Amino acid sequence: MQHSLLALSVLLLGLACQTPATGDKAGGEESLRHADIAFSSLSKEKGMRLAFLAYADSAAVLLRQHHYPIVGPEAVKYIERMNDSGITLTWEPTAVTVAASGDLGYTYGIYTFTTADTSSRGTYVTIWKKDAAGGWKYVLDSGNEGLGK
Repeated sequence: MQHSLLALSVLLLGLACQTPATGDKAGGEESLRHADIAFSSLSKEKGMRLAFLAYADSAAVLLRQHHYPIVGPEAVKYIERMNDSGITLTWEPTAVTVAASGDLGYTYGIYTFTTADTSSRGTYVTIWKKDAAGGWKYVLDSGNEGLGK
């Protein structure tokens, strides 16, 4: 009986240690907001192609107009073929939500796509997960031209 209680206590203690802390949800959301903003800043400073490659998870999915979902290695190839010369893509998160586990979240907001002679705005949503190093990588990215100019 004592062995059973001891085993049960050890099991419950182990489960308690594995249960994600929900007390730092605000901290997780702040770190994800920072990642989304840093992603946009990199796009502005170094180009959208480099930014999308830098923040992509290895299994990332891109949802793009006139394409079926572009997944993993195909998404990387798609990004590598992007021509981003003469354009700037930036965005600002309107909302940030992180799961209680702290390792999955999403952002959405407004993007601005600018060329030498035009500018348009639209909406985006990005789903993120934490990588092994604790940094945020996007696992799904999509946007639409819902706002026009």
